[in-house]
Amino acid sequence: MRIGIPKELHAGEKRVATTPDVAARLIKLGYQVAIEHGAGAAADLGDEVYRAVGVDILPDAASLWQQSDVVLKVRGPAEHTGADEFTLLREGGTLISFLWPAQNPASMEKLAARRATVLAMDSVPRISRAQKADALSSMANIAGYRAVIEAAQHFGRFFTGQVTAAGKVPPAKIFIIGAGVAGLAAIGAANGLGAIVRATDTRPEVGDQIRSLGAEFVPVDYQEEGTGVGGYAKVMSEGYLKAQREMIAKQCKECDVVITTALIPGKPAPTLITAEMVASMQPGSVIVDLAAEQGGNCELTVPGEVVERHGVKIVAYTDLPSRMARQSSQLYATNLLKLIEDMTPGKDGTLVVNMEDEMIRGATVIKEGEITWPPPPPKLSAAQAGAKPAAPPAPPPVKKPLIPKALQPLIVLGGAALALGWLGSVAPPAFMAHFMVFVLACFVGYMVIWNVTPALHTPLMSVTNAISSIIAIGALIQMSAPGFLMTVLAGVALILTAINMFGGFAVTQRMLRMFRRSE
Repeated sequence: MRIGIPKELHAGEKRVATTPDVAARLIKLGYQVAIEHGAGAAADLGDEVYRAVGVDILPDAASLWQQSDVVLKVRGPAEHTGADEFTLLREGGTLISFLWPAQNPASMEKLAARRATVLAMDSVPRISRAQKADALSSMANIAGYRAVIEAAQHFGRFFTGQVTAAGKVPPAKIFIIGAGVAGLAAIGAANGLGAIVRATDTRPEVGDQIRSLGAEFVPVDYQEEGTGVGGYAKVMSEGYLKAQREMIAKQCKECDVVITTALIPGKPAPTLITAEMVASMQPGSVIVDLAAEQGGNCELTVPGEVVERHGVKIVAYTDLPSRMARQSSQLYATNLLKLIEDMTPGKDGTLVVNMEDEMIRGATVIKEGEITWPPPPPKLSAAQAGAKPAAPPAPPPVKKPLIPKALQPLIVLGGAALALGWLGSVAPPAFMAHFMVFVLACFVGYMVIWNVTPALHTPLMSVTNAISSIIAIGALIQMSAPGFLMTVLAGVALILTAINMFGGFAVTQRMLRMFRRSE
């Protein structure tokens, strides 16, 4: 079978559906691969690099579509001036691309009329096995990173704080709404640039992920579970939304950059930032709206443009992954490759659409002209649906102790007293004197060491310093003892102990400086 990669016709789209190294792996799977002349030029991938790995270069879109059994694209087919990609697709051919079937029913009907088999990369189910083909996450990762770069470009100051001879520059404060793949990528990029990063999300379980990336988690002061199907956020109650608006309004006043990523599958993007919130921000602040293509999270967003309102720049590009075309193409091509590998069980260049495979079934929206979208719900785990939970096991019978707990300490003390009395009756007086000193020393040492307040960066280091202090006191006492050798040994012990003690505090200060950020 032949796989064809046409040039993307959507305005501003620079990505290409495969790269030379991925094309070489498709050829090893047994496929012939062809690409339209100039399809990779916008991603800095010329025809010659494809030709070098065995890819055929076809002169125009019409010949490529007609000669390809499987067509790989980034954006779904559309009608453009001089080219109707729906009619270019072969009868009974296969198309793999982003399609958004819920938002494009007309495209679904046109493709079904061609008796095509269509797999939508935006419909790959979010299950563990399908992560390798999750193109949505790959593109969201790039969009989140690029959002920070765009914010830095439009922001008038450093992101990181600096202390220079010309004065002190405070670090920028960045607030990220939504901590999905795009949000977490934005957190990592902003933190890497030295900004103070805060983030929020309706799903409480992502709080630890936010903190692990070095950002501050800003919760909404309202108790409600916000996790929806497939790990996405869900529509929240009015009470929660009110509390969320109050929290966002406060953060907008305090922060220099706000990046919004909130989307709900199958619905318009929720409006989270109102015109009043924009007006409350400091002049020169920046809002980057990653939900612009679905309407935007900001009330003043103009999709595809950068506008300035109340002295605040609102960046609403809808092509952020395309602005890093080569990297985006590489990741997207790899996602396609992983999907095709699973659909080529014989490694013989024959594509098999196995509807029993949960990943392939979820991505397949049209099978041989029959619309199969939406897919059935994900299979449940081993527990059968509707089965009654097993009754908890009966607790083991509690055995009554032979001796009541209240009497146990008294019995232990009594036994110790009897043992000490017997030892005193048989041991010489000098031994008993030394033994009592030893017991008291153990007790005092235990209280001194284990009750020490951790003042260093680990409790273990604090305990070792406490032990070192006892050694130092002993060395000071022994230095006054008669004998030159004893004085020398005590002095060496004191020097080594002092190095250990002061070194602990020096290491702690160095560790703290690594994590300290000037405000």
